[in-house]
Amino acid sequence: MKWIGERISFQEDKQKATFIVYPEKKAWVTALMGAWFAMWIAIGITMVWAFFMLKMTQQEQIITLVFLVFWFYYAQRVGRSFLWLMYGKEMLKINEVGLVIKTATGPYGKAREYFHENIAKMQIHQPKENSIQAVWENSPWVAGGERIEFEYKGKLIRFGRKISEKDAKTLFQMIIKRVESQVRKSK
Repeated sequence: MKWIGERISFQEDKQKATFIVYPEKKAWVTALMGAWFAMWIAIGITMVWAFFMLKMTQQEQIITLVFLVFWFYYAQRVGRSFLWLMYGKEMLKINEVGLVIKTATGPYGKAREYFHENIAKMQIHQPKENSIQAVWENSPWVAGGERIEFEYKGKLIRFGRKISEKDAKTLFQMIIKRVESQVRKSK
C-alpha cells in the first residue's frame, strides 16, 4: 500500500485502483467533539425527563417538544460528524466498468457506482481561502468539504473530504489517468 500525503492510501494493479481517504486525526478536536456530543446527549435526556416527570402547562410542553425536535436534529448531525472523525473513511475503486465511491463509518456505508461513459467535467473544487465556505467546510462539526467533483447524469458528485490542495491535485491526476486508461481499454 502506498500513500498520498498522510491521509490517502492507494493500491493499484492491472484490473483496478483503490484509494482510501481517512479523516484528519487531531486528538484535541476528537476530544472536544466527543465532549460536545456527550453534553448534548445529557441535555436531551434532561429535557425528556423534564417533559415526562415535571408538571408543565400546555405551552411549556409545546416549547419543550419544539426544543426536542431541534435537539434531535442537531444530535444526529453532531453524532454523525463525531462518528466520522472516529471511524470514517471514503473508499474509491476505479475498475474497467466505472468509479465506485463508498463513504463509510466503520463497516457501514453505501457504495455508489458511476459508469465511465457518464462521468463528465471532473475537476478540483477548492473554496477561496478565508471565505465563509472554506471556514465552514474546515470546521470539525461538518463532515463535508469534498475537494474533487464531477457531473454524472446532470448531478454533481463530490468526494475527497477535507483533503489538502496538494493531496487533492495528486489524487485528481491519478484518478484522471486511471479513468482515461480504463475508457481507452473499453473502446
